[in-house]
Amino acid sequence: MRWSDNARPLGVYPVPIACIVGKPGPTALLVAGVHGDEFEGPVTLSQLIADIDPTQIEGRLIMLPAINSPAVLASQRTSPLDGKNMNRAFPGDPDGGPTDMLADFIVSVLLPEADLVIDLHAGGKASIFATSALASRSEDKNLMQANMNFAAAFGAPLTWVLGAYNDTRSLNAAALNAGVPMIAAELGGGGGTDPKQVAQAMMGIKRCLAHAGIINEALPEAQPSLLVETRSSADNIYAPATGLFDRHFAAGDHVEAGQLAGYIRSLDRLDDAPVPFHFTVDGIVLAHGNRGYVSRGDMLAMLVCETVI
Repeated sequence: MRWSDNARPLGVYPVPIACIVGKPGPTALLVAGVHGDEFEGPVTLSQLIADIDPTQIEGRLIMLPAINSPAVLASQRTSPLDGKNMNRAFPGDPDGGPTDMLADFIVSVLLPEADLVIDLHAGGKASIFATSALASRSEDKNLMQANMNFAAAFGAPLTWVLGAYNDTRSLNAAALNAGVPMIAAELGGGGGTDPKQVAQAMMGIKRCLAHAGIINEALPEAQPSLLVETRSSADNIYAPATGLFDRHFAAGDHVEAGQLAGYIRSLDRLDDAPVPFHFTVDGIVLAHGNRGYVSRGDMLAMLVCETVI
């Protein structure tokens, strides 16, 4: 990526990409590192690049293990070059800043080549997600079914169905607009790598590639996935005060309205009573904040509810 700044005047910022071509067949676009502090995806794709035998595939794999490489190298969610969140930058701009140019490269160059897109995420340093696949709703019934079929093949415990609350600036939205089947995945979080999540992602990707006819490999059958959807952002819990986050729940928990979610405990006045907070609706905890010390307004819990298609 060409970008001239104080660090690299008239220079470039390398973005790693691998293209593995076998016999004629469909193309899968596999992306990770959209957020630079989410490392399960980059590790998974790096393993896949090393493991795939081109003679054993029917199709083409285009893999970007660190698409937002400046952010990955800095181990931070947003790009250190322009401060932007890449998954809020699509469809991008070829004449914009670094993040916009990378988003445009995916939309303008890579998406038209793709028959399938998988985008690997995690909670990063700030949050922990329940393992889930993300599939977008679509008025195109065939595209919707393709998205759901790939989510089922991925085999995560949860499938988060993206509807009215899907951000229109995400890669999922860009694939939806292009009519390309796509799923994303949330693979835990914390800012490091979890070998169980990496193994889940590797198996999920292989099942998706087998479903697309790109690989022919005997794989364990995917377990049924529970379909969930965001009912309202008002269901989420945000920190009511600044202090220690004394959490009483975990990602993936089924919770009930009125249930104690935890406390905010002050370090400024140790004699102050802790501030309790409760769940306001029944639901499933899709994600929770990972910071031990939170500020008022920080996300503490993200809730979804069961849904049907």
